[in-house]
Amino acid sequence: MVEVLATRGGSPPRTARARGIALRAGGLLLAVLALAVVCLLSVWFGLKSIPFADIWSVLWHNDGSAEAVIVHELRIPRTLLGLLVGAALGLSGALMQALSRNALADPGLLGVTMGASTAVVIGIAFLGVSGTTGSIVLGFAGAAIASLVVYVLGSTGRAAVTPDRLIMAGAAITAVLLAFNTAVLLLDPASFNQFRYWNAGSLAGRRMDVVTVVAPFLGAGILLALGLARPLNGLALGEETGRALGVHMGRTRWLGALAITVLCGAATAAAGPISFLGLAVPHLARLLVGADQRWVLPFSAVLAPMLLLGADILGRLLVAPAELAVGIVTAFLGAPVFLALCRRRKLVHS
Repeated sequence: MVEVLATRGGSPPRTARARGIALRAGGLLLAVLALAVVCLLSVWFGLKSIPFADIWSVLWHNDGSAEAVIVHELRIPRTLLGLLVGAALGLSGALMQALSRNALADPGLLGVTMGASTAVVIGIAFLGVSGTTGSIVLGFAGAAIASLVVYVLGSTGRAAVTPDRLIMAGAAITAVLLAFNTAVLLLDPASFNQFRYWNAGSLAGRRMDVVTVVAPFLGAGILLALGLARPLNGLALGEETGRALGVHMGRTRWLGALAITVLCGAATAAAGPISFLGLAVPHLARLLVGADQRWVLPFSAVLAPMLLLGADILGRLLVAPAELAVGIVTAFLGAPVFLALCRRRKLVHS
């Protein structure tokens, strides 16, 4: 067979496979290098203009100057949080689309985002929570509780738990929580005024303590998500084929839902709701590397923070000396890009 391929001008299957792996690995390396450049730009650009030479100097040697304080206490934590939040949203979106086998699925369909928002609303309106750390703890707890309720509702009855049942339960919980949030905020203008800043989705003002709080959760969620790549490939082949390949369907779905809850819940709690990334970045990853989750997940984890930090930089520059929240910028940028992808009809379904 190899000789026949060779005589026809083709290449042996193993050689072609190795070439494909090399191309994808090279593309991933280039994406990582581009992400490193974006991170450096994120540390460089800000409301206060600092020469790049000074940025580079204080980046490695904290001399206690005003520039060093800005870089180490404001811009580096903001960049690190953007890295973690972006990777979490990209991975949670890729997981959601792979589990549901729905190219338009979004982590918010499981009620995670609205659960976090509801907990923050309760904290502001009834518990007097005003600090960032308190909002993070409440937001993550709300996301976890909402996900648990969705899973319980989706698993009641005699039928097996399926992505469609979970999405329906998530839509119902989201509608109820949205009505509750609207009622509370309309009756309490002071709470609404405080909540709207968190609800816009922003990396601004987050210090290193925020990064420290969410990093363990996001790190664990990222590792769990990447570890599900092979089972998700089996899941994409259908129930019978997946089981024949040794994939434990129920466990894969349960672990996937857990990873989505941890990733999206912690990211939303830390930075507020940020749209587009979880929906569109997995499409971009599949356009680049195909439907193999062993590549889709790593590419999503790299491309999403690159886009998030790029949008954050744009938000600082477009209306300087003021600043646009990154959630607003991603919404403006994301909608046209996603529509363009849909129109080209090159969305590769997992």
